[in-house]
Amino acid sequence: MTRTLLRSDTPVTLVGGGPVAADQLGAALGLAPTVVAADGGADVALPEPHRFRAVIGDLDSLRGRPGLEAAGVAVHEVAEQNSTDLEKCLYSVSAPLFIGLGFLGGRLDHTLAAMSALLGRPDVVAVLVGENDVCFLCPEMLEMDLPAGTRVSLYPLAPSRGVTGEGLRWPIGGRDLAPGGLIGTSNAATGGPVRIGFDSRCVLVILPADRLGSVCAAVV
Repeated sequence: MTRTLLRSDTPVTLVGGGPVAADQLGAALGLAPTVVAADGGADVALPEPHRFRAVIGDLDSLRGRPGLEAAGVAVHEVAEQNSTDLEKCLYSVSAPLFIGLGFLGGRLDHTLAAMSALLGRPDVVAVLVGENDVCFLCPEMLEMDLPAGTRVSLYPLAPSRGVTGEGLRWPIGGRDLAPGGLIGTSNAATGGPVRIGFDSRCVLVILPADRLGSVCAAVV
């Protein structure tokens, strides 16, 4: 049985143990100033005046627990091993939006696990940030203004049908997408409004990392 360990009325930055670029961390904190670490993500140095509100995970990779607790940071050990530390954060924290860093890049199996975590919580609004990309589950309808030529990749994590796909070089409306079948990577915006929708919330949208701000505005 799961329980909520932290409630936030504002967006939350989640920091994982993978690669975290300082400039991307700063951009995330500007949008989501409440910060939670997933296990070893607490070893990432935060810029002043930010502090971790909590650390959540099985704590198998956390090195600085005594110092964190001495600084008043709540450290929550969630011992079950049927979920990743990212999943533990997503089910233990209530927030309108999560921006996750340190979950993409690094080890491929960790990246794949992060994709699975998004699929498993379609009720949660979460945007993951990597060196080159931001990715998130497409909502029922996504509407964004994107400059012409902006990379728009779509990757189905389960079979899904495109309801609409306006503003893309290669339309996906009415097309069946599936892993091992037709996917939608390396598409591009034609300029102006982009509208994308699917019949189920299981398709990843992958955009350039510099689109983080506009993505967060579009998904909340």
